[in-house]
Amino acid sequence: MVDVESPIIYDLAYNEIALKEFKENFIEAQDSKLLLNYPTVYIVNDKDDNQSYTVYVGETNDIIRRTLEHLNADDQVRDDWKELKQSKTSQMYVIGHKHFNKSLTLDIENRLMHYLLSVEGIKHVNNRRTNPQSEYYTSDELEVIFSKIWRKLRQKNKELFPLERVIKDSAIFKASPYHKLTQEQLAAKGLIIGKVESALSQNQVGQLILVNGQAGTGKTVLMSSLFCDLLELSNSEDNILLSNRSIYLLVNHEQQLKVYQQIVKKLGYSLKEEVSIVCKPTSFINHTSPDDPVDVVVIDEAHLLWTQGKQSYQGKNQLVDILNRARTVVVVFDENQILSREQHWEEEELYYLKNDATQRGRYIELFNQMRINASKETVNWIRHFTDYREILPIPDDANYDLRVFENPTEMFAAIKQKAENQEHGLSRMLATFDWPYVDKKKPADSEYWNVSVGEFHMPWNLQLPTTKEQKRRNKSLAWAEQEQTIDEVGSTFTIQGFDLNYAGVIIGPSVKYRDGKIVFDREASKNKKAIQRRELKNGEKVYLSDTLLKNELNVLLTRGVNGLYLFAVDPALQEKLLEMQKLRMNK
Repeated sequence: MVDVESPIIYDLAYNEIALKEFKENFIEAQDSKLLLNYPTVYIVNDKDDNQSYTVYVGETNDIIRRTLEHLNADDQVRDDWKELKQSKTSQMYVIGHKHFNKSLTLDIENRLMHYLLSVEGIKHVNNRRTNPQSEYYTSDELEVIFSKIWRKLRQKNKELFPLERVIKDSAIFKASPYHKLTQEQLAAKGLIIGKVESALSQNQVGQLILVNGQAGTGKTVLMSSLFCDLLELSNSEDNILLSNRSIYLLVNHEQQLKVYQQIVKKLGYSLKEEVSIVCKPTSFINHTSPDDPVDVVVIDEAHLLWTQGKQSYQGKNQLVDILNRARTVVVVFDENQILSREQHWEEEELYYLKNDATQRGRYIELFNQMRINASKETVNWIRHFTDYREILPIPDDANYDLRVFENPTEMFAAIKQKAENQEHGLSRMLATFDWPYVDKKKPADSEYWNVSVGEFHMPWNLQLPTTKEQKRRNKSLAWAEQEQTIDEVGSTFTIQGFDLNYAGVIIGPSVKYRDGKIVFDREASKNKKAIQRRELKNGEKVYLSDTLLKNELNVLLTRGVNGLYLFAVDPALQEKLLEMQKLRMNK
């Protein structure tokens, strides 16, 4: 670890009198030059009557001049600055460090925005622009300097600055537009924005930009960053092609919808229009018309779109209907995460989509695995399990805890231990959908729909009772973030698109090991959406369960960032997994 000094942090009231006192009398002599003559980072914050915070993060080469600009100029043009100035409780933190330069302060500013957006008690982050930097002279010190800053801020206000691990476990943090993108993601975002500009300049409807990538390749972070950039450009005069454009984000997943709504709400964008800028596809389709197309639609998890009518959706293909209602549509897609017959694409349709996007230069593929903090050998082991249906010897991996347990009770004990340890963070039990569950209906013979293996019984997700306070908090939290869910078992319906630090997966009886290969048994699955037949365009009704159950397993096995724990109900599969684990242990 780089050995660097601690930061200097002063807190003061946010007004001109306090600023004058800060400059003339408050700063200790040895800190004066560092804070007044060198780059600094600052946080302006206020707490309302509901105990919720509004914050703004900035960086500057002249803290006095910049604060006076906020107090005397910005309040004339922005309501958020006016409210901060008029409040008698507004505070300001000024942060200095001997190693601060322009690039480092921009990175610290961006990281603070990333963290603060994820804090439950913050209702508004008044920043919108992002400024992550590339490599520079002191970039290797960013992590250690930032952690020292955060810990020192936490000493001053534990509510506003929670533990770093709590922040990093939040779904908002993981989907935040303030992530520092990889070179692959940056290149993809730049290309997408260029293609959006080009498409809009042609003033045509239904132009598709297709981004493909397997689980864990950073698709959601890319879409979050892209969406917020497009919103910001649409609200400014900086880009003539994107200014004053209508921008929407759609996702056909209840848990992820919550996360995006929270991000957009905290950044100050309205969700109260007739059709919200963040919504489900059916809502968008029902509230818009091909006669008045919107400008840009971004679709995360586009593999979850329906390709047949159901319930409130009366159409035949959601993507087709969205393309008819938008000039440009950007989608991220992974055919290996299609989980139900309603989402199935026939081979020639999928080929046409990809080929057409490729021919027009609008097909982008992400390759880098970013979720799983594991060696290539471990990633390869998981891919062989799901893609090739083979079980290889479990590799040694110092960074990733891949383990097979003798029974689910022991596995749950290990997951619970990880979850209770702040250093190990968010960990949950998951299972293939091989035990009955009926939403909003109680089973006849027990209190909950349970995942049961021998003496082990644990409720499926979304069932355990909550207190009034938990109910209030849970409204904005994804399933895995909710406190009571440590005692539930998650499914693809609650965990798809999310990370866990450690995932304990019960592989149910629908996944078997026969004649040296993984096989899928639809008779043992309770997932009606995967095991019932789908009618094709030619009228033929076919089972898709072999592919859909494989995809279900793929989603579950790719949730763990730092570890994957396994138990298989099928005796032959469990025996094979334990055998492959012993090969590692006997090396």
